[in-house]
Amino acid sequence: MTYKLRDLNPATDFLLLAEWFTLLEGQVNTESGLNNYWGKHKDHIFTAIAVDQQGEQVGFYWALINKFQPDKVTLYLYVNPRFRCKGIGNQLFDDVFKLLIRNGCREFKCNVPEEDPDGLVFMSHRGFEQILHSIAMRLDFKDFDDAPYQPNIATLEDAGFQFTSMEKLGNTIEAQQKLYILNDTTVMDTPLWRGGHCWNTFEEFQSDVCNQEWFKPGGQMVVIDNSTGAWVAMSAITQFRDSPDAYNLFTGVEKHYRGKKLAQVVKVLALKYARDVLKTPGVRTNHNTANSPMITIDEKFGYQFLPGSFAMLKKI
Repeated sequence: MTYKLRDLNPATDFLLLAEWFTLLEGQVNTESGLNNYWGKHKDHIFTAIAVDQQGEQVGFYWALINKFQPDKVTLYLYVNPRFRCKGIGNQLFDDVFKLLIRNGCREFKCNVPEEDPDGLVFMSHRGFEQILHSIAMRLDFKDFDDAPYQPNIATLEDAGFQFTSMEKLGNTIEAQQKLYILNDTTVMDTPLWRGGHCWNTFEEFQSDVCNQEWFKPGGQMVVIDNSTGAWVAMSAITQFRDSPDAYNLFTGVEKHYRGKKLAQVVKVLALKYARDVLKTPGVRTNHNTANSPMITIDEKFGYQFLPGSFAMLKKI
């Protein structure tokens, strides 16, 4: 049987692609969510659908070009398990890789679900290197009690730390600039981090974070050292479109302020926001397996482990 690649048709393909993205990312995607994303980013996306002789969709690729660094791309590639080992993956990969090379891309990232060892082998054979193993975790709010952590908040406030949010700070440009520096600095201090700066400029951070529909100023918790005015810790939480759970995007503490339980306390405040304001039944997150301090904190809160993924990188 022969297979061919055709252009994406949002009207007929997004319902199935949402199911496939859910499998690839480990969190809910929907047809409406993909339509919304496509409308905003289609100028930076290369995509194609693999179909059989009857026109049935059997796989796809979706390559998202970084609009600020167009030599970098995030690649998604999926083949329905019923149609694997028939050369479809090769066909998809060869087509998108040649296309991306012609467009000047030189750095390629992808995530392979932990439960897909064949996918890991497939990408490894094409020059992708595993750069980290990410685990997923979920907390059911029925199992979460923030009361034991309230004394820690009071103690830290007495020591001169202010616990606030971007919403309380007015989400001003000045506050966004400070959040950008704190977020970027603490991400790069994460164990085994090899990605360099997350954002090369404040304008890029604004576009990728502050101007996104999922950005909730009330869920962007920050800690300020009142004695210096320095922003020293943060925990960001949101609820993505169509997802029942909240998602804890990142929690970080400036390295000179570690060991004071700031990460634990600022994350408690983020969790309370999700539970009491967003009113979600639970929250999910992901961790680099080497980030044992944050994993330990989440286990203490009552998070349970879920299947994770492998981040892979190829440079030319």
